[in-house]
Amino acid sequence: MTTLRSIGFIGTGIMGAPMARRLAKAGHQVRAWNRTRSKADSLETVGIETVERPEQAATESEVVIVMLSSGPVCDELLLGTDGLLNAMQPGATLIVMSSIPVETARRQAKEASKHQIHYLDAPVSGGEQGAIDGTLAIMAGGDTESFKAVEPILLSLGRPVHVGPAGSGELVKLANQMIVANTIATVAEAILLAEQGGADPAQMLNALEGGFADSTVLRIHGQRMIKEDFAPGGPSKWQLKDTQTAMALSQEWQLKLPVSSLVNGLYEALIAQGEGDLDHSALIRQLRRHNQ
Repeated sequence: MTTLRSIGFIGTGIMGAPMARRLAKAGHQVRAWNRTRSKADSLETVGIETVERPEQAATESEVVIVMLSSGPVCDELLLGTDGLLNAMQPGATLIVMSSIPVETARRQAKEASKHQIHYLDAPVSGGEQGAIDGTLAIMAGGDTESFKAVEPILLSLGRPVHVGPAGSGELVKLANQMIVANTIATVAEAILLAEQGGADPAQMLNALEGGFADSTVLRIHGQRMIKEDFAPGGPSKWQLKDTQTAMALSQEWQLKLPVSSLVNGLYEALIAQGEGDLDHSALIRQLRRHNQ
């Protein structure tokens, strides 16, 4: 039986809101904060208490989950005199589920330790639907004991896997984002090829199902590309943030990643066109422009 916990949830956007709902429906006592309060108000219908200030969600919580947009935003709320680390109880656990740089996660872990707070970096993959369904891939970095203590909570959100010490979750998330971005680009090119040659792209997706080329990206994002439905499950601007982080790390390590570098450039061009708020499958729009 899962031990019910008091959980503070920071950041209830596209991903955070359904994740907080799943925790409340699992029976946990959840307090939620979001910078734009109106985005959190709907959570009250499932018994989640929404609060005015982030520290109100953290002070009395055994576990604090952070689902914010970037490393600097996380640092702003976690660190410093008025940061959440000062508001949390010693012995509590901080789980940062945002996609942030590896070194940022390692630095946050050290700061958390100074406050006697357990720390996990546990970014996710699976998009909005995965958050709704509780099927997220969760890549957790931190010490084994801290992971085991909160694993039942994470199981309410998806499939958690402990991948190494602090920062390892973010490193594996970067690998995930490289695979996703590169696969999106390849699926987009395949659709363009089918269209140009007169084949039905929708039937192409059916024909490839079950073969070596089949993937979640092919099935879900391929359909989005064909229908030109780019409502953001995962905005392109956040995809670019992650691929740029991966590129910076590879340069630091003098690691050549030519395919990922090319795809990163395509996303930079897409965002330069003002389409950063579209779903990352909208990369096909940039490839279409290349072929005009």
